[in-house]
Amino acid sequence: MITAKAPGKLYIAGEYAVVETGRPAIVVAMNQFVTVTVEATKKYGSINSRQYQENSIYWRREGADMVFDNRDNPFHYILSAINLVEKYALECGKQLKLYNLGVDSDLDSVDGKKYGLGSSAAVTVATVKALNEFYELGLSSAQLYKISAIAHLDVQGNGSLGDIAASVYGGWIAYRSFDKTWLASARREHSLGELLQMDWPQLNIELLKAPAELRLLVGWTGSPASTSRLVDKIALAKAQRRDDYKQFLEQSEAVIDKMIDGFRKQSLSIIQDGIQTNRRLLDQLADWSGVEIETKSLRRLREIAQEFGGVGKFSGAGGGDCGIVIINKDKAVDQLYDRWNAEDIEPLQLRVHEID
Repeated sequence: MITAKAPGKLYIAGEYAVVETGRPAIVVAMNQFVTVTVEATKKYGSINSRQYQENSIYWRREGADMVFDNRDNPFHYILSAINLVEKYALECGKQLKLYNLGVDSDLDSVDGKKYGLGSSAAVTVATVKALNEFYELGLSSAQLYKISAIAHLDVQGNGSLGDIAASVYGGWIAYRSFDKTWLASARREHSLGELLQMDWPQLNIELLKAPAELRLLVGWTGSPASTSRLVDKIALAKAQRRDDYKQFLEQSEAVIDKMIDGFRKQSLSIIQDGIQTNRRLLDQLADWSGVEIETKSLRRLREIAQEFGGVGKFSGAGGGDCGIVIINKDKAVDQLYDRWNAEDIEPLQLRVHEID
């Protein structure tokens, strides 16, 4: 049996701007995972999840096609990843097989709480990694990212795909999104194998090293958010406020570039200043777009953290889910956590996950 894992993620800075080609963000992989197993079988294949036992699906082969016994299923990202990996496997001359594919996730709590750690990206990457090993394709990290990004984009339709980068590479990452218009055109003209070998315009993934004194705290506000819907709302607003949006993008890039330089210089103060500036820019975006990005709970999360010497903001699209705090490791956080708990903000005991 083959087993592959992919970590979840949290955005640190650069949200919303990063969906635009070449605009930077900082994202970090966390030590919660989606695990995918693949085991060869003979008559029927299956896809099942410990989280969705009642929705397990079964399939058979008809040539290179997967034929399903039931059509309604929650496994869209898994199926998209399977489709692309097997398309590439055929290009490589591999014979397709039957297999049981199992999924297990600890990105959400045992009682079903969704923390917003990017489960769709992690399950996509874990599926690609498992099938890459199953079919002995020898995909590099860059190729794992590219095929996972295409699979995720085919389902979600928008987003930056920075969460895919975090799930592939782990650790702290400076990320710039590729040109999705170019990709759509290139897919009509090139094979999947050719796409995986090509340089993608504007795509840049740089592994960062956090300063030794930096500590990342994560709090969950108890309210799940839909990234796709929030990004769509901002997209509608930007069409009416083009000048404001252009200014937001330029200012966001400037502050994220400074933060990236702060990582390179191992400067906690530069990184913390960047968090504050980026949060203010996102506040301005919320004001003129009319989209609630920072909820009351997320605001309280960062206000409380500031009282204890930390600097915080929401993570990702906002509207709920998690907030993050950057604080010096020398600062005691027990009282901070007590204050969060008193306001129904759950401290999550997460750590940054580095991939060897």
